[in-house]
Amino acid sequence: MKILANDGMPAKTKEMLREANIEVDVNHYEKEELINRIKAYDILVVRSATKVDADLIDAMEFGKTKLIIRAGVGLDNIDVEYARNKRIQVSNTPNSSSNAVAELVLGQMITIARFMHQANVSMRNGEWNKKEYTGVEIFGKTVGIIGFGRIGQAVAQKASALGMDVVFYDRYPINISGYKSVQIEELLTCSDFITIHTTATDTPLIGESEIEIMKNGAFLINAARGNVVDENALILALDMGKLGGAAIDVFTNEPHPNPKICNHPKVSVTPHIGAATMEAQDRIGDEIYRLVVDFEEGFNGCHKAV
Repeated sequence: MKILANDGMPAKTKEMLREANIEVDVNHYEKEELINRIKAYDILVVRSATKVDADLIDAMEFGKTKLIIRAGVGLDNIDVEYARNKRIQVSNTPNSSSNAVAELVLGQMITIARFMHQANVSMRNGEWNKKEYTGVEIFGKTVGIIGFGRIGQAVAQKASALGMDVVFYDRYPINISGYKSVQIEELLTCSDFITIHTTATDTPLIGESEIEIMKNGAFLINAARGNVVDENALILALDMGKLGGAAIDVFTNEPHPNPKICNHPKVSVTPHIGAATMEAQDRIGDEIYRLVVDFEEGFNGCHKAV
């Protein structure tokens, strides 16, 4: 069996697969060459860089490929429905990055609440702006979590441990002891910090009308997907002083984000590094390995049955 890890793969995982006599190609191929080569592989592993669209899936249909693995949580770079209609399985690694993303979110909350991103830059420029950086404490504040899956719940646990009150909104009914479920309008009006943990959306979850009902001086954190926040509405709210600050790890136009977001003094930005910890990458590798082994067992079983 042959695997193409078009966006790379942890060295440990690659070695484990090779020890299991599974061939792994970790070269990256751009779309045209990838379409020509994909027929030779049983499994395609991607991260966010490779877009698995209808053209690529059509090429898979007439080759060996029967499984696509997204090394991460989201599946928005894969046309999942089209792939499954072509009888190609699609899986991801949902358990791997929850803690890593949650820690980044908590770190960013403290960063924007205490002007750490601004102070770091100004001090490097030789400035001593001590009196300008009087922030707020997160203890006793309310954090509103939009999307209460694995990552949202991990954020809630950590925020609670730091003395924050937690409310959450999820489009699916969910009841978890210790946390209050509210409608999104209530969450927006009562939260000091708002953090988003949903999948990609067709239209922004947070736009001008949503920002309008937020608390004056509230902070917004987005470590989900770029298109869930209207970036122009966010910039305007920051310029007008409606929001106290924002922390953004994901952008509408990656890897070339809006420079107005990146250079805004009230925004702490990171280049989509939510899952970028050594531990999370190890967990991603372990999940990939298990998915491949399970697939191989079914693959071999089918051939033995024939």
